[in-house]
Amino acid sequence: MSVPRVLVVDDDPKIQRVVRAILEFDGFEVETTSDGSTVLDLVDRWAPDLAILDVVLPGKLDGYQLCRQIRSRSTVPILMLTVQIQENDKIRGFDAGADDYVCKPFGSRELVARARAILRRSRTIEAALRPRIVACGDLVVDLTNNLVTVRGREVVLTATEYHLLAELARNVGSIVPHQELLKRVWGVQNEEDTESLRAYVRHLRLKIEANPSKPRYIISRPGIGYMLAV
Repeated sequence: MSVPRVLVVDDDPKIQRVVRAILEFDGFEVETTSDGSTVLDLVDRWAPDLAILDVVLPGKLDGYQLCRQIRSRSTVPILMLTVQIQENDKIRGFDAGADDYVCKPFGSRELVARARAILRRSRTIEAALRPRIVACGDLVVDLTNNLVTVRGREVVLTATEYHLLAELARNVGSIVPHQELLKRVWGVQNEEDTESLRAYVRHLRLKIEANPSKPRYIISRPGIGYMLAV
């Protein structure tokens, strides 16, 4: 299983350092920011597995508004941090799309336990909802039987080509960032090897696209990632 990525949004540098230290010690990969205006870009580009948001943030957006904006474009689980919590605060947060709350000050074990609980629930739901056969026009990816067909004819792929196409199929209709594809298919040590990724995408297009120079299935978003188009 890949290392879980956690995006921490808090205006207090001390809280950022504490949360980073707690989560990294427990094996998480952590990115921090205090700028709410950069959060949506980070969610799109870095693809975190969990977002931890402080309720009180500088600028025009508070944690609830930011939570609502994230939820409008992503299903990433969201854990809210707050100094005090009343029933109305919980209702407001859950209405905005939050999955859970942690009150400041918090213990390291509680924070890690809540983060892992949210991730378990998220992965269970994701696995239950994930399609096992993905059909995009004439292209069909059977994730149960590891079979790829185009217009009813089987396409012979290498193991790496199949894993790359299967990762795109599991996220059909959504852009998967370059680094996320590299991490999931080749491992963390290859997250910067975009040249290899481009080469494998070219090979895949030659095998599944009617016109590889004008692809219908594997769509590129320059500087961001690739998407298997519905």
